[in-house]
Amino acid sequence: MDEVFAGIRDALTKLRDSTQPFGMFGSQSHGFQLHPTLTEDAVREFEQIHRVTLPAEYRGFLLKVGNGGAGPSYGLFKLGEMDDGPWQEGDGFIGNLSEPFPHSEPWNDLFEEPLESLAKGFDIAEYEAAYELWDAKYWSPTNVNGAVPICHLGCAYREWLVITGPEAGNVWCDVRVDRAGLQPVAQTGKSRVSFLQWYQSWLDDTLSLIQ
Repeated sequence: MDEVFAGIRDALTKLRDSTQPFGMFGSQSHGFQLHPTLTEDAVREFEQIHRVTLPAEYRGFLLKVGNGGAGPSYGLFKLGEMDDGPWQEGDGFIGNLSEPFPHSEPWNDLFEEPLESLAKGFDIAEYEAAYELWDAKYWSPTNVNGAVPICHLGCAYREWLVITGPEAGNVWCDVRVDRAGLQPVAQTGKSRVSFLQWYQSWLDDTLSLIQ
């Protein structure tokens, strides 16, 4: 795995040094720069606080490549952070990291969603109350137990890395903002994509623009 990490560092250096113009989405926000790597003690402290063991690929990336920065879309989040800064378990968005990720197939529970058309002719206050209850359930942090946000795609789309349970190590896409639920990231011939497969795919696509 050390060779893979060395290859990633070299590729990012090549991208930073390139004089060829290219327009990979989000690259302006990170400039192909990485944040400094974390120490073993820092990673272990995070794991102890949250009662988890980070997937090996992601853990190695934090220790050998960087703590976020250059990456797909607007770049990788730092460990324990997302687009608005640090997050905490129980903040209403992040689930319980030590609980297994609850999904093994694409999930989009729209059951009992109050439809706006049904509000016509009904008490609007009752409709709004019912909708708020359903919306809270749909966006409940329990739906992303065992996962950490790693990337923002814009417009409230995010990608999560599962760290606990059978899906640990795989990347999932959060498209709940479009009422499309949560679904595993897939590539040609692969129904699941690990952290390094996800990152390397972005890197290969970006390098192809300057070659």
